[in-house]
Amino acid sequence: MKQLLLLSLLGIALNSFAQTDKELAENTVDSNIVKGHIYFLADDLLMGRETGTPGNKIAASYLANMLRSYGAKPNPETNTYYQPFELVETTAPKVEFSANDKTYSEVMPINANNLDLSGKAIYLDYGSDTELKKADLQGKIVIFKGGTSDDQAPRSVYRRGMEKAEILKEKGAAGMVEFVSIDSQTWSSIAHSFHKSVRFAEDSTAHSEFLQLWVNDSLPPKFEKGKQVDFRISATGKKEKKLATQNVVGYMEGTDPELKNEYIIYSAHYDHVGIGRPNAEGDSIYNGARDNAIGTTAVLSMAENIGNYPTRRSALFILFTGEEKGLLGSQYYVKHPIIPLEKMVYCFNTDGGGYNNTELATIIGLERTTAAKHIKNGAETFGLRAIDDPAKEQGLFDRSDNVSFAKMGIPAPTYSTGFDAFDAEIFKYYHQPSDEANSLDYQYLLKFYQGYVYSGRLIANDAETPFWVQGDKYEEAGKKLYHMPAALKD
Repeated sequence: MKQLLLLSLLGIALNSFAQTDKELAENTVDSNIVKGHIYFLADDLLMGRETGTPGNKIAASYLANMLRSYGAKPNPETNTYYQPFELVETTAPKVEFSANDKTYSEVMPINANNLDLSGKAIYLDYGSDTELKKADLQGKIVIFKGGTSDDQAPRSVYRRGMEKAEILKEKGAAGMVEFVSIDSQTWSSIAHSFHKSVRFAEDSTAHSEFLQLWVNDSLPPKFEKGKQVDFRISATGKKEKKLATQNVVGYMEGTDPELKNEYIIYSAHYDHVGIGRPNAEGDSIYNGARDNAIGTTAVLSMAENIGNYPTRRSALFILFTGEEKGLLGSQYYVKHPIIPLEKMVYCFNTDGGGYNNTELATIIGLERTTAAKHIKNGAETFGLRAIDDPAKEQGLFDRSDNVSFAKMGIPAPTYSTGFDAFDAEIFKYYHQPSDEANSLDYQYLLKFYQGYVYSGRLIANDAETPFWVQGDKYEEAGKKLYHMPAALKD
C-alpha cells in the first residue's frame, strides 16, 4: 500500500515537472476563483475599501488569509501577513470665497487651514514664472487663471499650480486662488479626492500655511491684470485624526540554488476611494472592481500558482494600502522593506482604471525593461496583444505603485487591462459607483490573468536577470541599487 502511495505521489510530481509554464498558468487560473475574489473585494460590505476604514481592514484580512492558504511565508518582522503603519488624515475645511462682492459656490481647498481672511488680492492672469519672480508678493494673496493660455486641462492646471505655488512661497506670498473651468462630473471626482488627505504619522513635517484654492467659475471681466481685487475667504471645519492601516505581504522561496536569492515582486493596491457622492441610482459606494480588485486578484492568482508550482526565483507578494491617497503604501514599503531591496530584481505591478478593448493587455512601461519579450509572449499566448502606454499625456507610469520601486532602481512596469485611449468607456467606471463586480467581462479576465501568470513565470524562470533598457530614466538608479561594476555604467 505504501509503495502504491509513493508511486502515485511520484507520478504527480513528475507530471508537474513535465508541464510547461504555459500549461501551469492555464491550468491554475480558474474563472470561478477569480470571480470569488473580485465579488468579495468589491462587495458593499467593504464600503469601498478606503484606507484606514473597517472595510479596508476586512479586505486586508481576506488577502492575508489567501496568502496563508497558498503557503506564503509571513512578514518576518511581525510574523503576520501585515505591515502595519500609521497615517494622519486631514479633513479639508469648508471654504467660502468672494471677490469684488461676488460669492462663488464651487470652491475647492487644495491646501487650506481654518481661517477668516479679507483684504486686497492681486490678479496676475496666468502668471508666467518671469512675472512672478519680478513681482512684490510678500504677504499677498494672488489670483490666477488656472493652467496656461494653451492648456487648461485639470491635470495641467494642478501641475502648473504646484509650480506657481513654489515660486509664491519663495516670494513670501500668503496664498493663491485659481479660477478654473471643469465639468461637474470631473469637479465632483477631484473634490472627493481633495476632501481628505493623509500623510505618514512618522512624518513630523508641519503642514504648509500656504493657502491654495480652486474656484470653478468664469473669471469676472472686470479683473484687470496687475490690479487689486477685494476678497474674503472663510475656511472652517478642518480636522485631523490618526489612521491605522496596513500593507499585506508574504513571500515564497525559489527552487534554484542561485536564483532564489533574487526576488520578483508581484504587487497591486487593494484600497479604493470609499464612499462618495451618490449617482443617479442613489449608490454612494465606490466598490472599485476595476480599480483595483482586478489587480489584487492578479497577485492572488500568481500566489496560488507559485504556491503549487514554485519558480526558480523567489516571489514577494505585496498588496498595498493607501495608493488612492498618494501611493502611500508603496512609499512606506520601499522605506521599510521586509527583505533588502537589492534582492528585488523586478516589480510586476498590476493596476488600472478599466478597459475598453478586450483584445489587449496594456502594460505601462512595457518597452522600458528587458522583460518585455516575456510579457508580450504571455499575453499573446492567451489571445491578447500586449501594448505599451497609449495615453502618455496621463502620466500613468508615475501614478501607480510601480513608480515607488522604479525610483529605487527596480524595473517596474504596470500590467493593466486593455485600453487604447482614456475615453468615455474608461471614465464611465473610473472612480465611480458603477465600478461593480457584475459589470466585468470574466471571459476576457480569464485570458488576462492567464497571460499575467504566464508572463510572471517566464520572468521568474529566465536565467537572465531583467533590467531597465539602456538609457531609461531609472537605469542609473538600478545600477546603483544592484552595485553594478563600473564597466557596466558606461
